[in-house]
Amino acid sequence: MEKILKYFPNLTDDQIHKFEALDALYHDWNAKINVISRKDIDNLYEHHVLHSLGIAEVIRFKDGSEVMDLGTGGGFPGIPLAIMFPDTHFHLVDSIRKKILVCTEVATALGLKNVTTRWCRAEEEKAKFDFVVSRAVMPLTDLVKIIRKNIAKEQRNGLPNGLICLKGGELVHETLPMKSHTTITPLSDYFEEEFFETKKVVYTSL
Repeated sequence: MEKILKYFPNLTDDQIHKFEALDALYHDWNAKINVISRKDIDNLYEHHVLHSLGIAEVIRFKDGSEVMDLGTGGGFPGIPLAIMFPDTHFHLVDSIRKKILVCTEVATALGLKNVTTRWCRAEEEKAKFDFVVSRAVMPLTDLVKIIRKNIAKEQRNGLPNGLICLKGGELVHETLPMKSHTTITPLSDYFEEEFFETKKVVYTSL
């Protein structure tokens, strides 16, 4: 938790309380339904929560924004972002039912009124959003094809509507087809932990 406060020192008491509650909630749910690797659950705040909040270093969602977290897994990056941006609506989607169950239960336990969940494949979700966020679920070009239909025309943020992904490793080749409207931001610019040396936020306007 101290790592969250280190980089985000201006959290409200309510946000701090919710972030603190994640530890017990995810340890409890992960024992029943494995959504985070057993070896990695003790790195929850650095590898999952802070990683998710890397998106908050690239964009501050305006109040009233609509964001879909595609392939959310156990709720990352959607749930940490929903705590960070309480006036933005986050719609968490995953094709695996038990993962959506965990997301729903965690959001309910935290009292997150700005989170909805849906068990479905990406192709089935037809609603419109300002942004789609995701954590490395598939190659960028494939993801863009699937979510293009979900990007709203009306703009309300400083950054044009589009796709924001958390990815790692070498991305030049993967982003080449969309080079003219894609920005790669190394998370090592913001977070000093070794884990973030190869982690990046990839933004593509659509």
